[in-house]
Amino acid sequence: HELRAMLDTASGRHGGGASIVNIASTNSFRPQHDQPAYTASKHAVLGLTRSAAMDYSVHGIRVNAICPGAIDTPMLRQAMERRGRDVDDVAKRLSRFGRFGEPSEIANAALWLCSDASSFTTGHALAVDGGMLAT
Repeated sequence: HELRAMLDTASGRHGGGASIVNIASTNSFRPQHDQPAYTASKHAVLGLTRSAAMDYSVHGIRVNAICPGAIDTPMLRQAMERRGRDVDDVAKRLSRFGRFGEPSEIANAALWLCSDASSFTTGHALAVDGGMLAT
C-alpha cells in the first residue's frame, strides 16, 4: 500500500521523489545469543529494503534501513534488569563511546534519509550503533 501511494507522488527526479526508511538492527549483521527469530526478522528487513530499492529506484523512490545498536529505551532497560546486567558494563560492551544511543539519534538518521540531502542514497543499511559493528 505504501509503495502504491508513493508511485502516485514520486517525481523520479534525482531520487528525491519519495523515501522509505525501514528499521532493521545491528543483529542484521551480528546476531546475539538466543535471538534467532529476531535476527532472522532483521535479516528479512534488509532483504526487503534492498529488493525494494532495486525495484523502485526507477520511480524516484529511495528505500533504506537504519540499523540501531543499543538505544536507551524502556525495552532495553527492562531487558538488562531482567538479566541482572550492569548498565555501565553493557554500554561499554555495546558501544565504542561507552554509552547507549538516544532515540533522537535514530530519529535524526531517519530525517536525513528522508531529506533531499540523501537523494543519491538507496538500498543502504545505516548503522547507528556507536561503533559496535566496527569492532
